[in-house]
Amino acid sequence: MKRTRQTIKAGERGTAKYVQKYGLNLLFVRYYYDWEKKRRITTAEVIIDKKDWIPKKIKPTTIVKVKVDWAETGIRQSIKANGGKWNSERKLWEIPFGKVKELGLQRRIIRK
Repeated sequence: MKRTRQTIKAGERGTAKYVQKYGLNLLFVRYYYDWEKKRRITTAEVIIDKKDWIPKKIKPTTIVKVKVDWAETGIRQSIKANGGKWNSERKLWEIPFGKVKELGLQRRIIRK
């Protein structure tokens, strides 16, 4: 079984040799430990391409799916008060994008 034990940002202690190898393209170094094979696996997250990107504009009336944990009752009540509907099959809230922006819940949008 592999487990991530440590994730280090580029430039932090323990990443010098990888910063030297990958330069400014290095984002993170991760150490995974495989307990069955008794191995440490080191991975590097590296930028391989950069290009300009213009996000698609979403109309305020477009219905989007939003994930909210059961314990977050305040957020659930806000969504419901703003016209959100609970989708019991997918266990997600469905609400117009404009309302999501008003409530500041953009990071909770699920793109399925």
